Amino acid sequence: MKKADIGLIGLAVMGENLVMNMESRGFTVAVFNRTVEKVDQFVNGRAAGRNIIGCHSLEELVEALEKPRKVFMMVKAGQAVDGMIEKLLPLLDDGDIIIDGGNSHFPDTIRRTQYVESKGKLYIGTGVSGGEEGALKGPSMMPGGSVAAWPYVKPIFQAICAKVEDGSPCCDWVGENGAGHFVKMVHNGIEYGDMQLICEAYQLMRDLLNMSDDEMHEVFAAWNKTELDSYLIEITRDILAYRDTDGEPIVEKILDTAGQKGTGKWTGIAALDEGVPLTLIGEAVFARCLSAMKDERVTAAREYHREIPAFTGDKAEMIDAIRQALYASKIISYAQGYTLMRAAAEHYGWNLNYGGIALIWRGGCIIRSVFLGKIKEAYDNNPELSNLLLDSYFKETMEKLLPAWRKVAAAAVQYGVSAPAMTSALGYFDGYTTERLPANLLQAQRDYFGAHTYERLDAPRGEFFHTNWTGHGGTTAATTYNA
Repeated sequence: MKKADIGLIGLAVMGENLVMNMESRGFTVAVFNRTVEKVDQFVNGRAAGRNIIGCHSLEELVEALEKPRKVFMMVKAGQAVDGMIEKLLPLLDDGDIIIDGGNSHFPDTIRRTQYVESKGKLYIGTGVSGGEEGALKGPSMMPGGSVAAWPYVKPIFQAICAKVEDGSPCCDWVGENGAGHFVKMVHNGIEYGDMQLICEAYQLMRDLLNMSDDEMHEVFAAWNKTELDSYLIEITRDILAYRDTDGEPIVEKILDTAGQKGTGKWTGIAALDEGVPLTLIGEAVFARCLSAMKDERVTAAREYHREIPAFTGDKAEMIDAIRQALYASKIISYAQGYTLMRAAAEHYGWNLNYGGIALIWRGGCIIRSVFLGKIKEAYDNNPELSNLLLDSYFKETMEKLLPAWRKVAAAAVQYGVSAPAMTSALGYFDGYTTERLPANLLQAQRDYFGAHTYERLDAPRGEFFHTNWTGHGGTTAATTYNA
């Protein structure tokens, strides 16, 4: 019997669809699921007549694979992954490859890569984005881990992933140990930001401009033909047109409390660890937390009753200003995300290809958009670019968008429409482009109460001073300095 090119463990929706995708590209796939009935249902149902081998044990799965064996785990992130690795290691030979395609936290992938390599095997942690449809038709894939494993999985991964217009695959090697899962985590953080920004644009049009869902549907349809052309704008257009059985827009019947699986939170924590101001994505995460406080918000809304006054300006002009504010804020979200990846790469010793990451995200994934092509160009022009805002295209674009962005932020504040992501993005932009911030006063405060010392404008960087502010504090200064 012909051996399988790859094995997959975990036949939930994503796992099943990845198997169908691999088989459709000419690969033979062996499958196993902890609940073995699921294997039989799949092989005799959806996978009937295809080059898919059903296995009832891990031993059977391993035996069915070509060497070096490639075992793709699609199991729940966390302890289940560690448990499966422990079961697989005794069954595999040196040089065999274990792949984790779940949303694992990148420090776990760093640890697992080191552990699996210490046992003579190879390990890949790969981000897979695009949901169930992407898994079936072509996801965006972000593999990292044991570099020696990449040549063996590259033909499969690049065959099954999404492709951009010129045929380039939305999958390439990201970097060592946890790099792939880190980049996927940042992707998810940016996804939180994009979704929140779109929701704020929707709320401004609904509550400030008093627009109907049909009108907003038309606006998003038009926006999808501009530089905002993207998967999330596209599905927002479709959602606003979708009717319930009574003919009313279904979106207005959905409870306004958002869930989350933790990847946005991880991105925010990683930014705090690296000292990177990831303000927009942080606000997007907190906006979901605030939405979950529904009962408290209802009570507070009664206590602080607020009527949004009728908008008296030019409606069409404001709609276009909201589009521009959305685009400007989106640029900030990506600029912050890329700054975080750069800081992490330095910290963990990863050699990340930033233009390549933009290409990986161009198709298949949730944040796919035309705009990512501009990011790829920016990093192709200057691989050492420290911030997207310093690229000539983005500089020129931001200067054009700024007046409309400020107008929308001011209207949100003036009329009382919550727009935390758009306004915090503007705050970041103004801070980043300010030569002198008030941190001199902050350092004086720190030195006053804790003798934390400060640097001076008229002395070299790295030389620290302490002032005896009260006259009785003495000359002793703290020995550590945290910027």
